[in-house]
Amino acid sequence: MKSAVIVICFLYSVASYGQANATWRSWNEPVEPFRIVGNVYYVGAREVSSFLITSAEGHILLDGGFAETAAIIRDNIRKLGFKPEDVKYLVSSHAHFDHAGGLAQLKQWTGAKFAASREDGALMERGGHGDFAFGDKFTFPAVVPDRILADGDVVSVDDARMVAHLTPGHTKGCTTWTTEVGENGRAYHVVFLCSTSVPGYDLVHNEGYPDIVKDYRSTFAFLKTLPCDVFLAPHGSMFGLSEKMAARKAGRNPFIDAGELQAFVERSKREFEEELRRQKEGRGTP
Repeated sequence: MKSAVIVICFLYSVASYGQANATWRSWNEPVEPFRIVGNVYYVGAREVSSFLITSAEGHILLDGGFAETAAIIRDNIRKLGFKPEDVKYLVSSHAHFDHAGGLAQLKQWTGAKFAASREDGALMERGGHGDFAFGDKFTFPAVVPDRILADGDVVSVDDARMVAHLTPGHTKGCTTWTTEVGENGRAYHVVFLCSTSVPGYDLVHNEGYPDIVKDYRSTFAFLKTLPCDVFLAPHGSMFGLSEKMAARKAGRNPFIDAGELQAFVERSKREFEEELRRQKEGRGTP
């Protein structure tokens, strides 16, 4: 199961920081950028995602990968014929170093404003220090938000419009983004999931995040309500990036799949409840 693979890889790789092992290096391998649908482009690496949402007046960039991914993202934007300095807003899915690590450098290169949720914005301002699960283990270059986002807030540049939905659990300020795009006379709902995986978290007696179970369950319930024609996420393996990149050559757009998000959410919810039950049984919790 895709989400289980993400958890296993995360737990394996926490033994070392940055690009020191083969797992992290493989996640950060460059791929050719491409248009996904409408004005949404893929500009990230093989496993750590980054998305460019374009307009005639400037662009929005979602996620910065590792610190080392920033140069890949910048170069991919240029390969597509866009200018990094035309990025007007940087936004984030969540404050982990494999997604927020490159934001400070990208902010410097682009001059863009950075918008983030209150909880994750504070963690990114601390460079990842004081994370509820990892403490000071997995830090990254600090980046200060220019704008704090509440649930339902909109980030827009011309007709590029992204809606922020707070979906906490994986982080306290985890943010799922949505936009609507047009292509060939049709409108498509695009969902950029934050994350619903549980990478080694204590779900039963988490003093640093006592509402973690409540938040995960609220997030699952909300995600079930989202209309979605195109499902995207911060890790390529979550939404079958490599397979879909290959399938694009067959002449259809494999990223358009109206049932994919809901199937992912159901699978992830089952895995979460199984992990919660395992932890309760292991701790003798009723």
